[in-house]
Amino acid sequence: MAKSYGTDELSHIEQLAEIESVPANYLVQILSELRNGGLIISRRGKQGGYALARPPTEITLYDIVKLIEGDVLELNGTGEGHSGRRVNLIWREVRTALEAKCKSYSLDMFTVKTDQEMYYI
Repeated sequence: MAKSYGTDELSHIEQLAEIESVPANYLVQILSELRNGGLIISRRGKQGGYALARPPTEITLYDIVKLIEGDVLELNGTGEGHSGRRVNLIWREVRTALEAKCKSYSLDMFTVKTDQEMYYI
């Protein structure tokens, strides 16, 4: 979808499933979540399909992970016990670093510019 952004071309589930070697049933669920989260749009009907809702440079890996998985590395501990507070502090640092790294990757970075390698996101 990132590669075809800005064109009238829509991506189809069967096409995406085959290219990415993902079961179509699973892909439908992911695309539904992405649509409900506002990252993609869909059109029904014979000429229907899916497209990014905004430019691939404006959608980050973090946006997708947060939408699909929720908070990245959410901490469920209470912070109690001998090392609980220290564990919570370290875990927050790890989560902050991972979130920052995920935010540094936009979808356009996943798009291959040559025909030898072809990725569809």
